[in-house]
Amino acid sequence: MPATDLTQASAAELSALYASKDASPVEAMTATLARAEAVNARINALTIVDGEAALAAARESEARWQRGAALSPLDGVPVSIKELVRAKGWPHSMASRLTDKSPASEDAPAVARLREAGAIVYAQNTSPEYGFKGVTDSPLHGITRNPWNLELTPGGSSGGSGAAVAAGLGPLAVGTDGGGSVRIPSAFCGLVGLKATYGRIPAWPPSMHGDLANTGPMTRTTLDCALMLNQMARPDARDPFPAQPEEKDYTAGLNRGVRGLKIGLVMKFGDVFLDPEVEAAVTAAAKALESLGAVVEPIAPPPQSADSGRVFVVHWFSALQRLLQIYPADKHDQFDPALLANARIGEQYSVQTLVDAMVARRELSTAWNLLFANYDLVISPTLNVLAFPVGRPAPDGPDGSPNFAWSNTALFNLTRHPAVTTPAALGPSGLPIGVQIVAAHYRDDLVLQASAALEAAQARTFPVLPA
Repeated sequence: MPATDLTQASAAELSALYASKDASPVEAMTATLARAEAVNARINALTIVDGEAALAAARESEARWQRGAALSPLDGVPVSIKELVRAKGWPHSMASRLTDKSPASEDAPAVARLREAGAIVYAQNTSPEYGFKGVTDSPLHGITRNPWNLELTPGGSSGGSGAAVAAGLGPLAVGTDGGGSVRIPSAFCGLVGLKATYGRIPAWPPSMHGDLANTGPMTRTTLDCALMLNQMARPDARDPFPAQPEEKDYTAGLNRGVRGLKIGLVMKFGDVFLDPEVEAAVTAAAKALESLGAVVEPIAPPPQSADSGRVFVVHWFSALQRLLQIYPADKHDQFDPALLANARIGEQYSVQTLVDAMVARRELSTAWNLLFANYDLVISPTLNVLAFPVGRPAPDGPDGSPNFAWSNTALFNLTRHPAVTTPAALGPSGLPIGVQIVAAHYRDDLVLQASAALEAAQARTFPVLPA
């Protein structure tokens, strides 16, 4: 990182610079706004940039740092917020042409907690409509692109958040994850992205996807992810399904390493295509963990996992059909056509189909709980493929037809286990590859600990789009 380029600094690095007075929140925010002005038109990651309010907040933060009264290590750090997450004063658009675009009257819990920590909420990030797919484009905002290669997708649905952090438009972003929507773009953009144990991070308003949906941090480093979790995990009475509150500093013990941990390696969840470059990168990551003292052994996922894709789709499409009741039929042609098609499939499911999927989900969760009774962690590819071209809902499979079995993330939305994606070393293509690390319920600290160990064992880089 050039000493003067504050847009390439992590949140922890910015905090250290503020404390030493080698840089200020005003300087960092000014640099971030200038970079957003220079590169956002090419990647389309930000829908709103509130520069005036951001600079005012930066001046307040700078005064706190100068008098030794910073609110937290995130005080004065720029952060952007996915448009599915409510932020006071901005439209809660859901990336849809049909939503009310009036400014929101209050913050979602994650946004409120970050503001209370002094973080500067300066921009809103793009999403597909209602976050319904794993790539980021919408009728409202168009296509979002990956800073590593502008012809490729950043993934979704938190693709704007992933692209923004990777491109240096603030080191922190808030995404949502109902089936991998934090982890997919984090993997494609070379970031750390956490889906915590369900309920660990309070959520409001409730997602139409119920307890599949999570709010989560997306960052350049594991330490930054832990710093965000420290704030975002604080309880909020509006959350209808909170986890038991815990007084925990997720940065404490982050560098304990993995020595003595028993780790299961799942390379493939079923008979699916796995890109050889992804397989090689995850194999190398497993060997790196072994070299750090972990016991890593290949394992098969529980047999119930084989049906998890169908079980997830039934839950997902059943939720989407609610949109057909929320909006009048004469406006349905304004939906993303693929969203409308999925909602109509959900509308046709029988009660028996939905109940069967709910039963299968419970059995799946139990099976993974039993596995975690014997393993501290499970690692796998986050995604089975490299980032693919924009404008497609899925990559091409080996036979040339769309391959919809390219992500390994939704399984753990069904089971509610904590799962982080962290970058493996870049492969021959020069594109990021994610390693997914999963643990038993409430062991969010352990997945971050393993992510930090892997991060320390390998060099990491980020794209720098020329301004």
